[in-house]
Amino acid sequence: MSPPRTTYLVSCVAKKRPQACAAAALYVSPWFRRARSHVERSGAAWFILSARHGLLAPDAIIDPYEETLLRVSVRERGNWAARVLDALAHQVAEGDRVVVLAGLRYREFLVPSLRDRGVEVDVPLAGLRIGEQLRWFTARSAA
Repeated sequence: MSPPRTTYLVSCVAKKRPQACAAAALYVSPWFRRARSHVERSGAAWFILSARHGLLAPDAIIDPYEETLLRVSVRERGNWAARVLDALAHQVAEGDRVVVLAGLRYREFLVPSLRDRGVEVDVPLAGLRIGEQLRWFTARSAA
């Protein structure tokens, strides 16, 4: 049995570059840049939770898009989460740890399902407003 691994899941954001590029570079909001810096400093594997693409590798080349889970039905969010969980099954095993840096709509079905699979799940930004989230990242970058 391999030792537990940590994987980060980072939510996509609305602000994007206007041309196709690697997913990690496509999203350009201050929040995403800080989240990306945080997870890259950790050295752990990470993926982007994309409203359009589901689970997205940071080096995947994609076109900009306008899509969010904030304006879709519970059923559509459940279907999206099922796709993400299927893709995560190849990345995360029982006993591993997943850190979710995403809002409620992106994590609502993921967190309970991952826990049911025996994955430890942390949601360190839960309950924090955007300014508090930015300060959370800043505090950890200074450490």
